[in-house]
Amino acid sequence: MNTVRAITSDGLVSVIAADTTEIVETARRIHHTTPVATAALGRLLTGCSLMGCALKGRDDTVTVRINGGGSAGSLLAVSDSDGNVRGSIANPGADMPLRYDGKLDVGGIVGRNGTVSVTKDLGLKEPVSGQVALVSGEIAEDLTAYFAYSEQTPTVCALGVLVGKTGVVKAGGYIISLLPAAGDDTAELVEKGLAGLPSVTEMLSGGMTPWDVCRRVLPDFETEKLFEFGTEYFCPCTRERVEGALIALGKDELADMAESGEQKIRCSFCGKEYAFTPDELLALQP
Repeated sequence: MNTVRAITSDGLVSVIAADTTEIVETARRIHHTTPVATAALGRLLTGCSLMGCALKGRDDTVTVRINGGGSAGSLLAVSDSDGNVRGSIANPGADMPLRYDGKLDVGGIVGRNGTVSVTKDLGLKEPVSGQVALVSGEIAEDLTAYFAYSEQTPTVCALGVLVGKTGVVKAGGYIISLLPAAGDDTAELVEKGLAGLPSVTEMLSGGMTPWDVCRRVLPDFETEKLFEFGTEYFCPCTRERVEGALIALGKDELADMAESGEQKIRCSFCGKEYAFTPDELLALQP
């Protein structure tokens, strides 16, 4: 799937749009999520991927965690600066009846009594973190609130996941941000262009590309493409990384695990399992 980053010719508005259908379908297969849990995790993965593409450093990463007290439990997504993303959901089996309008009740399973937390690792001594209260649990509105209150950046975030009987039909999103020099007149033009827009999944299902979406959501501006990314669901886990995590548990914990026999450690992002015999666990003791 691809993601496009663009800017208006006057340098006042930036937009990032993506088709994340394959990313969300991969997550659905890994985590065996219900349709509504697929939509929830898929929206978060899409939003986090878009945020990752806005990072400047090659090794920068962004982590977004949402916990609203709903049946889905905590949702987590991590993206690199190319928009490659991975994620998890505490309860992939969370389910809820459709809303009154026939749509999946993402806010219902996510909950609305909690926070959205964003942590950016920018290669500094300490990561940069921000946290705001959830607005709706629908994720797009919550990320918009994060940008407004934590980063003081006027932003519009739209995310969508269309789930069919056999899997993800279409998923994607866009983030529009006003840059520092933008004034009220620019904000009004952006709002005018967004009025009456179809959903992002409708646009993508109709054959529009992310670049088409960038231009469609900013009809009153001349838009220039900056970058185009190839993005995917990607987990960097390795046996060496798992060994590092086990070592961090300490000598006593490793001894207790060894006494219980062979241990299988499952990655919460990609589902891959790593088996460790008692001897291998003891050999890791610091």
